Amino acid sequence: MSKSVLVVDDEASITLSLQHLMRREGYEVRVATDGDQALSEVSAAPPDLVLLDVMIPKQDGYQVCQAIRANPDWEAVKILMVTARGRDVELEKGIAVGADAYVTKPFSTRELAQTVRSLLAD
Repeated sequence: MSKSVLVVDDEASITLSLQHLMRREGYEVRVATDGDQALSEVSAAPPDLVLLDVMIPKQDGYQVCQAIRANPDWEAVKILMVTARGRDVELEKGIAVGADAYVTKPFSTRELAQTVRSLLAD
């Protein structure tokens, strides 16, 4: 059974490119465009990994990450934050709230795919 990835981003171009990349890598892909929708998707069927933008409507990526980490049923869900905010303080905050890894935009699709593969390696 293939692994599942939830792409959470409110920019259509980024969402489409991440969707395409993850499908090409062989993952099942779902999409959410805001924090509330992301948590609904995780609740409905926890993905193996969440590609999570920080700057999204309703609840930001940090809040979504904290909510996922607060639920023991979702402890196996990996979180890769993908954001234009690349300062050290943002990276540290992402890791502090429970992200497994952090990638800044613009990103190399090859490096992003490799990071996802390593996070999902059994």
